[in-house]
Amino acid sequence: MHSLERIGRYRLERRLGTGAFGTVWLAHDDELEAPVAVKVLAENWSHRLDVRERFLAEARLLRRAGSSRVAQVYDIGELPDGRPYFVMEYADVGTLADLLDAGPLPVPEALRLTALAARSAHALHEAGIVHRDVKPSNVLLRTAPDGTRRVLLADLGLAKSLAQASGLTLAAGSAGYRPPEQAVPGAGIDARADVYGLGAVGYRLVTGTVPAEPGAVVRPERLRPGLDPGVARALMRALEPDRERRWPTAEAFADELERLASAPTAAVRPRGRSRTVALAAVAAVAVVGAAFALVNRPSSASGVGVEDATGRIAVRVPDGWGRQLRDSGWDPAALGLPAGHEPGLAVADDLTRWQDHGADVRGVFAGLSEHGDVTARVDALGHPGCHYDGARAYTGGRWHGRIRAWSDCPGGGRLTETALVPAGGGQPQLYVQIRQHGGGDATDRVLGSLRVT
Repeated sequence: MHSLERIGRYRLERRLGTGAFGTVWLAHDDELEAPVAVKVLAENWSHRLDVRERFLAEARLLRRAGSSRVAQVYDIGELPDGRPYFVMEYADVGTLADLLDAGPLPVPEALRLTALAARSAHALHEAGIVHRDVKPSNVLLRTAPDGTRRVLLADLGLAKSLAQASGLTLAAGSAGYRPPEQAVPGAGIDARADVYGLGAVGYRLVTGTVPAEPGAVVRPERLRPGLDPGVARALMRALEPDRERRWPTAEAFADELERLASAPTAAVRPRGRSRTVALAAVAAVAVVGAAFALVNRPSSASGVGVEDATGRIAVRVPDGWGRQLRDSGWDPAALGLPAGHEPGLAVADDLTRWQDHGADVRGVFAGLSEHGDVTARVDALGHPGCHYDGARAYTGGRWHGRIRAWSDCPGGGRLTETALVPAGGGQPQLYVQIRQHGGGDATDRVLGSLRVT
């Protein structure tokens, strides 16, 4: 795939993201002189007829929706090797996940964006489709001709017709955004499953945190003091484990969110962000781009090697860690450094639970910064609930720094952090966080494998 320069009349420019079954490219339609997004089935799934049919079904469902609130499909075709692709409108502003890199949004903005996402879901429901995987990375933002921001739902890889969904037998969805009925094999679902996902999206935009499991969600006002009680009630109603107690439709949820967004009490004063909160943006994998990909690289006794999309950062991790990868960069503002889009990656056995220090997660986050004092920022970070074990010097090749370590985090996890500086000083500098759970300490092994260009 990397050797391709064109797909049909579409000239490829750069990769936008890689998911479990395909890769999305930014391309240029030379005939219409317009940017487009091209989604191509992954090579390793090309022999699976069921996966191929699911891939094509996504394009058909997007087309069937026929709404300006859902990503539009323009074309469909097949590569010379037989892999299908389809061409969609390009969302030039990114996704809701990208907006979260700097932390929670102003409440009125969070409510309005969630309401627009709910309107998009309602358009799907009116077309007889349930999305089943509503989450920030699947809500796209595009600039409209008048300069305003449009909200589009995309990625219907798990979507089903509502008629089929009533008898679904397989669990599906993403942790934190998945309603209980969707996590149980054999449970039928309806449009209220997407209402739960929309509630989780709104909760994330307002609090900056992915909700806990259904029935164990921390009330949003505890994470954002001063939040209007009406906003908290609206979000918690959408997140009801019992779907009979949720908003009956996505449209009803959108109506309430828009009413609350216009209320004077919605504009609460933003909280100051402590260093611990800044870290949460990193710990939540503050990586710019689309959903994580499943790592599909040869492993060996020495582990699995991955690199970021620019090729500037490469690292090797133990085999069991290298299951999921985000490779499209990060914003150093998450650490209080000058904002920007810098090379970065996160690789772990379960990136969806990275933010939870009590989760059994093993992985690495590494991000470059071309400006600012990374060491000072990292030295100011803390992890309430974890025991600080102290710091030690680290020297390896062209990098040196100080490794800070925590243990006995909730659930028994451990983490280490370091700011690596070139041996001669200067820039770029590198922030690294390593999450471990059980087993030996792989910190030095991981840091020794880092390669930065």
